[in-house]
Amino acid sequence: MKGKKKKKTINRAVKKSSGRTILQIVKRKGHTELYDERKVYGSCFFACRNAHLSVQESEGICNKVTASVTKWVKTHKIVSSSDIFRALIQELKKHNEDAAFLYETHRDIS
Repeated sequence: MKGKKKKKTINRAVKKSSGRTILQIVKRKGHTELYDERKVYGSCFFACRNAHLSVQESEGICNKVTASVTKWVKTHKIVSSSDIFRALIQELKKHNEDAAFLYETHRDIS
C-alpha cells in the first residue's frame, strides 16, 4: 500500500482533574493541539476586516461565528483543523459572503 497515508485521529476530549473537558484538534501535519476559540475569532476577524467591514461589525459577526463553531466542535468526537476551517467558512457565509471568500482563499499553506 505505497502512497497511501493513514489518517491520524484522536479522541476529541480529555478530562482534567478539575472535571473540565479539554478539546484536542488534529492538525494538518498530524500533531494535536488544544482547541482555542481565540484562533477561530482571530481568523474570522482578520477576514472581516480584509472585507472592509468596520471593527464593530467584524466583532459582532465573529462573536456569533466563534460561538457557533465552538458549539459544533463540542458535538464531535474527532475534529481536524480542516473540519474547523470548513465549519468557519460555512458560518461566515451566513453573515458575509466576501469575508467567507477571503478566509477560504487566503488560507496559510505552510
